[in-house]
Amino acid sequence: MIEFLKERYLKEQNLKLNQILTDSERTATDQFWDTFEEMKKEKKILQDCLDRHSRSYMYLSMLLMLRHGMLKEEDLKSFSEELQEQLITHMNPEVIISAKPE
Repeated sequence: MIEFLKERYLKEQNLKLNQILTDSERTATDQFWDTFEEMKKEKKILQDCLDRHSRSYMYLSMLLMLRHGMLKEEDLKSFSEELQEQLITHMNPEVIISAKPE
C-alpha cells in the first residue's frame, strides 16, 4: 500500500511542479528556482512520511501521510473503525476541543 500511496502522491505533486514550469507569467529563472524550492519541500515530506518504517512509528507515519495528503480519508476505510476515528481525531483539533467536558 505504501508504494501505491507514494506513487499517487508523487503523480499529484508532479502535476503541480509542471504547472510551475509552464507558468508563462514567470521567467524561466523563476520557473526553475520555484520548482527547485518546491522539490526541496517535497523531499522533506517524503522523508518524514516514508523513511522510518517500524511498527512503533507507524501511527505517526500515518498521521504525517494524512497531513500531507499522501494518505486520504477514503483510504482509511481499509482500516479498523477505531484506527479511523483516532487518526481523524488527531487530524481535526476542533474535534478534540469540542469533545472535552466543560
